[in-house]
Amino acid sequence: MAKVVVTGCNRGIGLQLCTQLHNRGDEVIGVCRSASPEVSALGIRVIEGIDVADADKVAAMAQALEGESIDILINNAGILRSDRLGNIDYDVMLEQYRVNTLGPLRVTEALLPNLHGGSKVAIVSSRVGSIEDNSSGNNYGYRASKVAVNMVGTNLRIDLEPKGIALALLHPGLVATDMTGGRGIPPDEAAKGLIQRIDDLGMENTGGFWHAEGYRLPW
Repeated sequence: MAKVVVTGCNRGIGLQLCTQLHNRGDEVIGVCRSASPEVSALGIRVIEGIDVADADKVAAMAQALEGESIDILINNAGILRSDRLGNIDYDVMLEQYRVNTLGPLRVTEALLPNLHGGSKVAIVSSRVGSIEDNSSGNNYGYRASKVAVNMVGTNLRIDLEPKGIALALLHPGLVATDMTGGRGIPPDEAAKGLIQRIDDLGMENTGGFWHAEGYRLPW
């Protein structure tokens, strides 16, 4: 049994991650801004009122978890605000950067004292953060925030490796959530793939950018 922390636990992929990990016997701690009835019904521990873009809120989360050993940290919280050239709101672009890029870094740094040799850190990124794979443009803010979090994850891999902590950047696929307007595969299918990638993660493959289906993605 592993102790797992999942951010953005109240809906979508995060809710399914919590559900499947809890059902297989892991000790799951969900982190979110506001708990949903669905995550509350799981019977897991939920830390509410946490915005990963807010330094004080993340510090409060770290204080709530002080002294607890964490085996797996899943940085799942994220936002998508669509845009296109000629219709870009730069404040909204920065909001995505604060949540999608700085959020995982802020949470991981805050919980570093809780991690140990053998711990794993997963960052739910996106293949739209692949420069080589971009063939459709648009979504400037979201794409840029995911490219940036891939660099954050690469930096973390270098810094965490001497501590024996493995890291993976994971693309869940196009998932049918509120974020995507209901388009894509079911969240439970995406979560199942993500959990498999995390289970397969170790020091021998730390730092990779992986599709939930199990293949590497180009940077």
